[in-house]
Amino acid sequence: MWFGADSTIPRRRSRDGRAAAPRLRRREGGRFLCGAGMAGAFLMEIRRETQSALLVIRVAAELPSAPAEVSVCADSLEVRSGGSCHAAALPAGVSLAPSSCRGLRHLRGDGLHLRVRLRRPPPAADVVFALRESLKPNKNYIFYCQSCGDIVVSDRKFLRVLPLPSENWSDLVEEWCCHPDPFARRTLHPQHGDCFVGDTFFLLNSTNESHLPESSVCCSEDGHHVLQSGSNLKSKENTRVICKRCKVMLGETVSSGTIKYYVTEVIIQSDEGSFSPTPRSQFVQSIVAQCLLELSSAKSTFRFTIKGDNGKTYILIWLLNSDTLLVESLGSSSSHHDFTLFGDTLTPSSGRVGTWNALKVLYQPCTQCRNKELADAWEADLGVHPLKFPSETCLELLLILGLSTTSLPPSLRCMNSFQVAFLKM
Repeated sequence: MWFGADSTIPRRRSRDGRAAAPRLRRREGGRFLCGAGMAGAFLMEIRRETQSALLVIRVAAELPSAPAEVSVCADSLEVRSGGSCHAAALPAGVSLAPSSCRGLRHLRGDGLHLRVRLRRPPPAADVVFALRESLKPNKNYIFYCQSCGDIVVSDRKFLRVLPLPSENWSDLVEEWCCHPDPFARRTLHPQHGDCFVGDTFFLLNSTNESHLPESSVCCSEDGHHVLQSGSNLKSKENTRVICKRCKVMLGETVSSGTIKYYVTEVIIQSDEGSFSPTPRSQFVQSIVAQCLLELSSAKSTFRFTIKGDNGKTYILIWLLNSDTLLVESLGSSSSHHDFTLFGDTLTPSSGRVGTWNALKVLYQPCTQCRNKELADAWEADLGVHPLKFPSETCLELLLILGLSTTSLPPSLRCMNSFQVAFLKM
C-alpha cells in the first residue's frame, strides 16, 4: 500500500488565517507523494499489547530534492526519490497490515507520521537477565568492576541468596503492627556465605576482607579501597568502596562486616565464563530498565524517585509502557543527523534495521532545585518507590534520558509537563 503527500498543492489556511500543513490525500492506487527532502530513514514504536505502531518517516526539510514516494508493505518500507530507492526490511516477526494505516500527517521538523496495525503480535520480549535471579546458591561467581573490568570479588560461592524487602519497608510497619515497632533495633546483615539482594544492590559479608576501622583508608579482599569517614560507621556516614584501578565508586560499607555493591557498578559472572565488557550507557539503562520492570510487576508501582547515595533526589520517573519494541533505520546519510535512538549502534553505511526492547518513561530532572515541589510531593507519597544509586550514576542516567529525549522527533519529546524517553533493555 502506498502513501504520500503532494508537495506542490497550495498551503491551506486555518480558521485563524495561519498557514496549515499541506493536505494529504489518497490518490488512485493508494499512492501519495511526499514533499521535498524526504529521506529513507524511519522510526517505529510498536506496542505489543495493542498490536499497533506509530511510524515516523524522517524528513530533512532543508535539503532540496525531488518529491518522494513512500510505500508501506507488510514486511518492508520503501522510499523512492529522484531516481534513488531506499528499502528497509522489517525485522522477523514484525508484520504490518498496510490497509490499516490511519492518521497520516506531515509535521515540520519531524517527518511523515502515521499509525498502523500489526497483522500478528510481535515476538515477546526476551529479558534474559533478572536482578533477583542473577545469582544462584552453591555456584561460584566473580564480581567485576563494570567500568574497567577489574576483579572486585573473586571466586565467591554463596550458600544462600535471599531477597531483601524494599528500602522503605520500615515506614509501613506502623500500618502492620498495633504495638511498637518490633524491628526498630534489628538490622538485616548477611552471614558468611550469604548474599542479600535488594532493589538496586547486593549485600555481601566482608568478614574475610581487610576492613580496618582504625584506618582511614583500607582495602577489600582484592585491594579495592574503602574510604572511611570515621571509626564509627553511622548510617549517614557510609564508607565508599572505590575501584582500585579506575577509582569509580562500586558501593559502600553499611557495617563493619557488610559491603553493599550497587547493581549498576558491577558485572557478575560465573567463574567458568570470561569477562565481556558492555558499553557504559547501554549497561546503565539496561539495568535501570530491569529494576523498573521488576518493581512495577512485583509491586504494581509505576512512579519512582532516583536518589543518590548522598540522599539527594535527582530524577522523577513515571513508567508509561513496558511492552515497547523500537524499530529504526537510518536510511540515507543525509538524514542520520536528524534524530536516532540507537546512537552509534547504527551507522548510515550499515544498511541495517535496528530493533530494541524498551521501556517508555516520563521523567522530570530534580537537579539544581528544579521541580522541588513535585519532588517533595512524590517523597511523601507511599505509592512512589525510591531507587538509590551512586550520585555519579544518577547524573549518568539523567544524561542518558536527556539524549534519548533529544533523539526523538520534536513532537514526541514531551507529554504534559514531563519529558519522554526510552530506556533500552
